[in-house]
Amino acid sequence: MLKYQYVLDVKKIKEDFPIFQRKINGKDLVYLDSTATSQKPIQVIKAIENFYSNYCANVHRGVYTLAEEATLAYEESRKEIARFINAKSYEEILFVRNATEAINLVAYSWGRKNVSKDDRILITQMEHHSNIVPWQILCKEKGAKLDYIGITDEGLLDKKDFYKIDKPLKLFAFTHVSNTLGTINPVKELTKMAHEAGALVLIDGAQSVPHMPVNVREINCDFLAFSGHKMLGPMGIGVLYAKREILEEMEPFLTGGEMIKEVDFHYSTWNDLPWKYEAGTPNVEGGIALGEAVRYLNAIGMDKIREHEKLLVKYALEKLQEMKGLTIYGPKNSEIRGGVISFNIEGVHAHDVASILDQEGIQIRAGHHCAKLVMKKYNVPAMARASFYIYNDYEDIDKLYDALLLVKKIFKID
Repeated sequence: MLKYQYVLDVKKIKEDFPIFQRKINGKDLVYLDSTATSQKPIQVIKAIENFYSNYCANVHRGVYTLAEEATLAYEESRKEIARFINAKSYEEILFVRNATEAINLVAYSWGRKNVSKDDRILITQMEHHSNIVPWQILCKEKGAKLDYIGITDEGLLDKKDFYKIDKPLKLFAFTHVSNTLGTINPVKELTKMAHEAGALVLIDGAQSVPHMPVNVREINCDFLAFSGHKMLGPMGIGVLYAKREILEEMEPFLTGGEMIKEVDFHYSTWNDLPWKYEAGTPNVEGGIALGEAVRYLNAIGMDKIREHEKLLVKYALEKLQEMKGLTIYGPKNSEIRGGVISFNIEGVHAHDVASILDQEGIQIRAGHHCAKLVMKKYNVPAMARASFYIYNDYEDIDKLYDALLLVKKIFKID
């Protein structure tokens, strides 16, 4: 069995995260729910405190010192994020609340202008509800067809359904990394196939951007959505990347202050990119702090983060597969799996598993993970899910394993 090979200095990294000073039920905190949200380093926390303490002002409006400092910091974060995913320009980076809002923005602004009756939109069975429901609503309104690529028992996209990536196709929207199965989808291959079919491509990057290098120009996707709070940033800030030529043709999602150029009695014109899509006072401190989170991740190195998680997943898979009565969902190959492991113990509800683990200081998610179509595939009401990030190590996995043995003991499962 793989044992204690480290790419990152986890102990040193954890020193940057105040929350790990906490005890849960008298036990050291073991946080295994970074798929839901990540913990925040002190650098990000201080960035928020610094904004409110030293240069709190609205952006893009004032000519006084505080406003100019706030605007400069906010827009520098946008540029930092553009560099992080290798966008051509900061003008292709829209600040939103989260990946959910980013996808809804595309469905509303692009979809309502470009999707017509009998058009076809393609998604997959492994999508988060955020990448299902907006397309259901759009297709219902427009009389378009929503089609699906299924998943195999192993948790991969079913290649038997790849024939659906063909003309006529308006949009292919799919996740880069499944939030439930951990599956890393072949985004470049799928994007190329969709473009050859004449479709645009939207990628849900909520579970990939925080955990591995993502290069939008290399992938050649048209849209990429991700959330700040899953990548060490604060809650309430996210990003929609979209190619400039598409953004120029789309209409705004929200209207009001700052997104306008001219307002007359009976018409208005829109601001330049990216502000055309950012009505009202934005989450200034969130944008600034997200930039700080990106700088923190860059200092570690996204290649190293991916390698670290790959080692943890390999170790966890090997260890957990030893346990009788435990079912793991998704790929067993760590090369095509992100830092997510969903599982069930036979005869024990996932919520009971999570409750017992909590008594041991171990924080995991239990439920349908906003992925009910995945639950339908495996005919289960819920799954327990452990997920890893830069502050997790092999000892966390050992503690998880021991706590699961305790679950089996409590429920008298051999």
